[in-house]
Amino acid sequence: MSADLAARLTDPAMLVALLVAVAVFATFYTIAIPFFERGDLNKRMRAVSTERDQIRARERARMTEAANKGSLRNQNNRSVRQIVERFNLRKALVDENTMNKLRAAGYRSENALNTFLVARFLLPFVFLALAAFWIFGLGNLAAKPLPIRLLAMIGMGYLGFYAPNIFISNRMSKRQHSIKRAWPDALDLMLICVESGISIEAAMRRVSEELGEQSPPLAEEMVLTTAELSFLPDRRQALENLGTRTQIDLVRSVTQALIQADRYGTPISQALRVLAQEGREERMNEAEKKAAALPPKLTVPMILFFLPVLVAVILGPAGIQVADRF
Repeated sequence: MSADLAARLTDPAMLVALLVAVAVFATFYTIAIPFFERGDLNKRMRAVSTERDQIRARERARMTEAANKGSLRNQNNRSVRQIVERFNLRKALVDENTMNKLRAAGYRSENALNTFLVARFLLPFVFLALAAFWIFGLGNLAAKPLPIRLLAMIGMGYLGFYAPNIFISNRMSKRQHSIKRAWPDALDLMLICVESGISIEAAMRRVSEELGEQSPPLAEEMVLTTAELSFLPDRRQALENLGTRTQIDLVRSVTQALIQADRYGTPISQALRVLAQEGREERMNEAEKKAAALPPKLTVPMILFFLPVLVAVILGPAGIQVADRF
């Protein structure tokens, strides 16, 4: 039974048919997904408003010394939390860098942290089981010696251990890219609002409304910062949290400028104008770097794909005439 199943799964005709089906499905999915795609701005804003209520509840609980009423801990997935507490995963796998990466990726709740820890704990065993079934159950790598097959299994286990980190890093990079692209425009809007006499909280709220379609992550961070400015006792802590959540140097420089302006009473508009110009110049420099790196990247594809076709088009007629004569 297992031999027949392994033979069917390793049949070249079946593998080719399966790959063709996957390619056709991926093509249709790529073509159809833009027509069904909907903006998730409203969902993000509802999540941010929920987190604002959680911040209010947490601050009330801290001031009244209540026993975690309304805090994020009571909203955790109980089974996931039990696994984390039973194996003491928080002490073994969590550090300050892990928390910062999760916040930068958009996962700020306690439940997200527990899910991340459980994924790092369970995925190595899952990957090991799948690798053992693929190598020993299906008979793959049979020509290789046993140490090589065991090494392949261990490598899959390591991949499972670092797979959650890879996912979080990818999500963090995407959010940071979206925030960096919209950040100079956000500073320009904040500058206009501040010069018109609006407070910094109202300016951030206005910027989040205007840039919600262009950069939902930036709008989300702005709304969160507005909520923290309203409920946290220290304005400096609220602004520093913005830089910590985004993990972007441009955002940190702006928050430091706002902190200094709030402490020493210096005009905010001048600092925002200079920082907006710096952000715009940095965005232009990144575009110029990508444009400068384009010719070396195109060299290999041109040699592999364009040059043979060009040689065939140019020398093809001459080759045909030579073949007819001789």
